[in-house]
Amino acid sequence: MRGFPVKDPYVRWTSAGCYGKPAGQDWYPRSESSLTEHKSDPVVVIGLGRFGTSLALELTRRGTEVLAIDNRPKITQALAGRITQIATADATDIEALRQLGVADFYQAVVAIGGDIEASILTTSLLVELEVNDIWAKAISIQHGRILDRIGAHHVVFPEHDMGERVAHLVSGRMLDYMQVDENFALAKTQPPKDYVGVPLGRSNLRRKYGVTIVAVKAPGEEFTYATADTELSYGDVILVSGRTEAVERFAELP
Repeated sequence: MRGFPVKDPYVRWTSAGCYGKPAGQDWYPRSESSLTEHKSDPVVVIGLGRFGTSLALELTRRGTEVLAIDNRPKITQALAGRITQIATADATDIEALRQLGVADFYQAVVAIGGDIEASILTTSLLVELEVNDIWAKAISIQHGRILDRIGAHHVVFPEHDMGERVAHLVSGRMLDYMQVDENFALAKTQPPKDYVGVPLGRSNLRRKYGVTIVAVKAPGEEFTYATADTELSYGDVILVSGRTEAVERFAELP
């Protein structure tokens, strides 16, 4: 699908946008695809709070066509011109979604967080419209379970994930942290003093700590892949991968 079909004369596209009718971890997303995997396909983003706005702007920056939907005219008007197309509409109304051609989109993101009822209803309508790849924001494990059970293909917890990331940065020596999977993490940190000047091939880090140094950045330089011959220096920044607990322990080494 290319472009944004409009199926109702009451929906009007303008240069300022489109204005239309008003977990316990016992489940996981069913698909491992990426939101940007289908780069040629437009994405619809529903809900323009901080998360939805940030997502829509970043997708637009990357060259993805975006239809952003929110029911607050002030929000949509403020973002007009910065996102491919914007619609002021009630996403809990299936007719409004049909008029905007949402059923023709391959991917949709429900970025509604504060209104759980609207989040659940909107997600269920996208399922009814047979959108192929539905991403939904959850604000709690219980909320996430419901979204998963009604048919969301991916459930994300942006507040939880950001809180976890900041906690790692505040409480330890990490410079950055990313939870890649349930039990696997990637961290940016500085080399422990005992391993400065030691070739990585002789450090036995994987055997001792269960981690792998995948890249190294010397001061003023770019990251480069780490090899068995790489020797760490004071002031270097390293990227470390491994099981979450192992990465956390390694990052605490002095």
